Amino acid sequence: MREFMHYITNAFYSASDWNEDNTYKELNATARELIDFPLPLGLRLSLSSLATPHFATSYHLGSVGIVDGSISYLYTSVPLRGVAARSDRIPLPALLRSYRELHDIGPRLADTRGGPGLFPLHLPSWLGRSTAAAPSLVNTAPAGDRGGKNKSQLLYGRLYLPQSLLEGLVIKRFSRSLQVQLSAVSQQSLRNGGTLLGLVQYDKGKYGIEGLASSDGGLLGIRGLYNFGGDASPLASAANPQSAAGGESSGGSSTGQTGERERERIYGRFSAGGELYYGTLNKSGGMSLGARFATLPTHRGTPLTATLTINPLMGNINATYAVLAKDYCSLATRMEFNVYSYESEWAVGMELWSNRRPAGFLLGALPNPETEIVATRPRIKERSFQAKMEWRLDDPEPEPEAGAEARPSEGKEKYLGVFKARLDQNLRIGLLWEGRIKSLIFSLGSGVDLHRLDEPFRSLGLDVQYSS
Repeated sequence: MREFMHYITNAFYSASDWNEDNTYKELNATARELIDFPLPLGLRLSLSSLATPHFATSYHLGSVGIVDGSISYLYTSVPLRGVAARSDRIPLPALLRSYRELHDIGPRLADTRGGPGLFPLHLPSWLGRSTAAAPSLVNTAPAGDRGGKNKSQLLYGRLYLPQSLLEGLVIKRFSRSLQVQLSAVSQQSLRNGGTLLGLVQYDKGKYGIEGLASSDGGLLGIRGLYNFGGDASPLASAANPQSAAGGESSGGSSTGQTGERERERIYGRFSAGGELYYGTLNKSGGMSLGARFATLPTHRGTPLTATLTINPLMGNINATYAVLAKDYCSLATRMEFNVYSYESEWAVGMELWSNRRPAGFLLGALPNPETEIVATRPRIKERSFQAKMEWRLDDPEPEPEAGAEARPSEGKEKYLGVFKARLDQNLRIGLLWEGRIKSLIFSLGSGVDLHRLDEPFRSLGLDVQYSS
């Protein structure tokens, strides 16, 4: 489950008009979130609050063998007045959904000043994983910040106890296209007492470039991503994405036939990029190349994302494919192969949203003939009090209009929880149920190893969050 501070940080990026898709590190974000979701371990409680539109706090208490915890503080110069911070009002898909559709960069291409991209809340690692962001939550940036100058900034600090480990993050925007980020970790057990990492990010919509410098090993690096096709095509075609996506036209019959043919095409964006890094102290370096195709929100068909990354020096090839089969079902696969050792790995992941509680979700998969019979019986509506007083029947209810869909009652959630599962080539299974009960957001998960049938359950944990 993503933490409250990560949710608030994503709101900051959205409010300051920062696009998280246009970075090379987020190339495999969708498949990674669907397959490598973290499982809770032990019992963990979190209390968080957005005290003011600029200031948030979070307190964590965990029990895994020993009692530990952390205290977090976050400040943003951008007011987050439109953010649903209460745990009973936070949209669950914004907090828990793994499949992420690309943001539209067409408007940014029309503006010569461009628009930037996102970096995750937690301390970054050049070779490690990064946490994917939730969908856009709010856009409350002042009008002046949407011009050429954007002075948004974010300050974040977290103290882990009893390890006495301190981490901090500073994000500073200098323009719509330029952002600088400094992150640090301080602990006595680390070499030199801690590490410092600096990032310079430059984004013009059509492409994004990042420069990196770290005190750990004297690491220097650069990575970038270039977009083409879809909304990254010339402005003449990007100005009307609906027509490019196969939308209907108000022209003659020939134009309508063209629109029908275009509707069957997959409308998406291609992205290609790479990274190059070198450790000045250990005299070693590395590189990788990658490409991604993802459909855009204007695509009328099934959303999908496919990626391919290659590490020529290590001989690794990684291919992923993710699809949003239905609004409530996402699937992902990943294949890895090494051309030097001939070793291969595979993994699959699934995300299934439900409008039932956990017990109802499990029982709903079982046939229940009695329920089906009852469901087919006509409902007998009791006469209203006014009709009884006037010795008459109620007036007939108006028939619904043709094609009209039943709408859920206002204030009722569309989904109450999500079930996530993964399986890899070692027959290790990860099961996770995330949802909300009253004002508590919970995450219950377990790891299962089918190679150890005598003790299959390798981990079990419960994470409970409350925010105000």
